Amino acid sequence: MSGSKSKPILLLILLAVLSCGAAFAQSAEDCMECHDDLIEQFEADAEHSMASVHEDMDCTDCHADIEDLPHDETLAAVDCGVCHDDVQDIYRVHGRGLVGESEFIPNCTDCHGTHRILPAGDRRSMTNPVNLPRTCGTCHEDSVLIHDLNIKFKHPIRLYDKSVHGQAAAGGLYQAASCNDCHSTGGTSHMILPPSDPRSSIAHFNIPKTCGQCHGAIEQDYWEGVHGELTARGEVDTPTCTTCHGEHGILPTQDPRSPVSPYRLAEATCTPCHESAALNEKYDLPTGRLESFVDSYHGLKSKAGDKTVANCASCHGAHLILSSENERSSIHPSNLTETCGKCHAGISEDVANMPIHETATGHKTGVTRIVQVLYILLIVFVIGGMVLHWLIDLAKRIRDVIRERPQVRRMQPDEVFQHTILALSFSVLVVTGFSLRFYDAWWSQMFFGREGGYAVRGYIHRGAAILMILGSIWHLVFLFTVRGREFLRDMSLSMEDARQFMQRMKYNTGLSKEHPQFGRFSYVEKAEYWALIWGTVVMTVTGFALWFDNYIVTFFPKGALDVVLVIHYYEAWLAFLAILVWHMYSTVFNPEIYPMNPSWITGKMPLRQYKAEHPLVEIVEHKMVEHTLVKAEGPTMHGRIKVLDQEDGTEPEPGPEPDKEDEKD
Repeated sequence: MSGSKSKPILLLILLAVLSCGAAFAQSAEDCMECHDDLIEQFEADAEHSMASVHEDMDCTDCHADIEDLPHDETLAAVDCGVCHDDVQDIYRVHGRGLVGESEFIPNCTDCHGTHRILPAGDRRSMTNPVNLPRTCGTCHEDSVLIHDLNIKFKHPIRLYDKSVHGQAAAGGLYQAASCNDCHSTGGTSHMILPPSDPRSSIAHFNIPKTCGQCHGAIEQDYWEGVHGELTARGEVDTPTCTTCHGEHGILPTQDPRSPVSPYRLAEATCTPCHESAALNEKYDLPTGRLESFVDSYHGLKSKAGDKTVANCASCHGAHLILSSENERSSIHPSNLTETCGKCHAGISEDVANMPIHETATGHKTGVTRIVQVLYILLIVFVIGGMVLHWLIDLAKRIRDVIRERPQVRRMQPDEVFQHTILALSFSVLVVTGFSLRFYDAWWSQMFFGREGGYAVRGYIHRGAAILMILGSIWHLVFLFTVRGREFLRDMSLSMEDARQFMQRMKYNTGLSKEHPQFGRFSYVEKAEYWALIWGTVVMTVTGFALWFDNYIVTFFPKGALDVVLVIHYYEAWLAFLAILVWHMYSTVFNPEIYPMNPSWITGKMPLRQYKAEHPLVEIVEHKMVEHTLVKAEGPTMHGRIKVLDQEDGTEPEPGPEPDKEDEKD
């Protein structure tokens, strides 16, 4: 009886459950009643949803927490693992990030989308090879994200787009390598491991196999070659595919920017390993291969832009690189005729077996070595004799200028010594300063290339700087003397200097037949003097700042020290080039002065030179007089130093009597 009474109750419960289930079951059409006007925000276009791989599923199959309509504003994250549990088990790591621990790990929707998930074969799919770089680039081209995660490789997608693979994919060749082809491990794009993981497809020892998925024959050649043999035995410093070709930005070999192009192969690709002292010592390899190639006929033609001339790969091979002792090697003695014959048809065996990695001036063996030595000796004696011949001639001309009479005293012994200190310290500073910047230049190596040489360079540089500063202080004291004040007045700039400059330009360009007339100092000497004052102050201040940098950074930010370094370096260039161009021409290479103005040695110069340079200066002859002042006729550029030394014992012609005021000075 009781059993019959309970049946209606159970039936009512079953009906209630079914009615509730019917109430909770929502179709896509029901959802679109609200979401149709928010297509851009939720990507909930009914047509797109029906075209996706989930077209047979309802919204609540993914959004399982929706129990009634309208639903809550915030929904729980979709758990794709409910259906894709196999993928969920695989997807544990992405690069260096761990799923569930790393904040920036991409989730399913980042790569596959949300409501419009299409098969990878569909060209509209986010995971289609054509679109995959854009999908990956959402994160890997985000500069902020890359910075926060300390990812060292910047802009891989930009490089890929310009690469041979990216160009092929953009042209419709779907078989071209895309992100997944290289970074997927175990055949699944859900296992992208860092290169430090031995299982990773981009780990050092797996790279040939990864590239071999498309380039199978090349992979086989690589493993059979010397590089592959070393990689297979566990050497981590051996070259693999990416070492030579690059990674994301792989360019075709015809592209001159490619590291494996004929133009760059030797220097950009082979040299970093074969000129490495550490690798050459480890693997017992000969050194100087790049230098010998560059100096060879092939190397010279290659640098001249000839892309058909032989390069490293032409003789050694590109991927199947074997030892010269291997009979299969293209450089085995028995195969050289065939190898060289690719370019030099009909080449004889003797010629083919001649050494290649030697200089263009001759092979260092047999008769050619003797000829080379003879030519070197010939060059040394012939050119050395020419140099000696003209040095003797130059010395004679300099002696003649010094001995020429009469002479005009240009500088007092004290002033000559000041100039000597300046010239000596400046020259030493130039050599020791630029040796720091151009440390690998031959002249720098010649002076400071020995062990401990660069420490000595620093001591010499600072010592020369102190000498120049002492000389500058000496000159400053000199300016307070009678002659120094006179020097400063004559060296002062005026509008007359500008007029003389313009007049000289007109004369030199043929616009005027009148040469400007200069007094004691021309605008050339004035410009040089004040530039010297400026340069000395700048170099002294910046030099001390660099010398005592530890103290400077306590008062100024680090950026200030960088600015000081730039100023010191380029001011040095400015001073050096000014002396080389402006000073050396006016005192040496000017035809009226050549071979030199000897006053920097003796303090005196020939009268003819002085009159040519300073015609406005009045010359007064005095016997054995060191210093005489002659007052100018008016406020003109007439100079004040007019001393003619008569040391030959002859009686000078009488000159005008000096003014009383001049004698007082």
